[in-house]
Order: sequence, then structure tokens, then C-alpha cells
Amino acid sequence: MMTPAPLSQIDDPAAAEDRRVALGFVTEAFAEAIMAGLESDSFAHAAIFAAFQELVSIYGEEAVAQFAEGLGERIRQGEFTIAQRH
Repeated sequence: MMTPAPLSQIDDPAAAEDRRVALGFVTEAFAEAIMAGLESDSFAHAAIFAAFQELVSIYGEEAVAQFAEGLGERIRQGEFTIAQRH
């Protein structure tokens, strides 16, 4: 089994294509859930929870906690904003 790269290397450009493809799958699942009548915030919370479960199983709690500590600033800087809401 291949040892995963440290979580600190999650922004490695070499993995950018895999992340782009994975985001496509998640976006498709998100759209399907909404079309099935699920509230978007419910799906979003579940997706975040599932993602953190997977990251913890791969990298461990401490590495993921350190990664999560930096998310607030990334959110404030607009890294996850795709459109302005009015």
C-alpha cells in the first residue's frame, strides 16, 4: 500500500488534475441530491463530515486538525467563493 503524502502537501500542483476530477464527482452528487429534494445545506454538512472522516482515516486526527485550523483564513480570503450572493 502506498503511503499518502503529508496533508500539508494537499495543495501540491501534481495532484491538481485528480482534485479537479474528484470535485466534478462531488458536484454531480450534490446536484443529484438537490434534485432528489435534499436541502443543499444538509448535503454540504454531510459532505464536509464525510471528507473529514476520510482525511482522519488517512492522515490522523492531529494532521487534519492542523489542516482545519487554516481553513478560516482561506474562507475569509474567498478561496471557496464562486459567486457573490445578494
